[in-house]
Amino acid sequence: MMKDKRLSVSAIKEGTVIDHVPASALFKVVSILNLDKLDTMITIGNSLSSDKLGKKGIIKLSKVFFQDDDINKIALVAPSAKLNLIRDYEVVEKRVVEIPDEIIGIAKCVNPKCITNNEVVTTRFEVVSKSEIKLKCHYCEKITSRNNIEIL
Repeated sequence: MMKDKRLSVSAIKEGTVIDHVPASALFKVVSILNLDKLDTMITIGNSLSSDKLGKKGIIKLSKVFFQDDDINKIALVAPSAKLNLIRDYEVVEKRVVEIPDEIIGIAKCVNPKCITNNEVVTTRFEVVSKSEIKLKCHYCEKITSRNNIEIL
């Protein structure tokens, strides 16, 4: 009889599971959410097989629930991500991250001459493409694309 050699990751009682993160974006999500600063149980899996993504990452966070700003940050770097909210070991809500129509105070403008990079002004972008992720600065109208988005 062959013994099952799969490793199991313990379930969390309360918290959030960020699933379907492209493997290439996993550590970017960890970084923008400052997960390394948390003092709670975190489980990170990377390069797991996924029918949709080929390879995916997953992050399980015990006792952590995200506000909309953080969910919008996840959407900018991992638009295919899904959030599962866990209460008493059960998934109570599934959320697909969605890029909002407007991004305020989350990303930096790529234009070094933009007022937001030279004075204390909150950044503001209109999302001109959700599929390719392109943001147009409200102040200088410069387009920031997915590859050069810098999260504040």
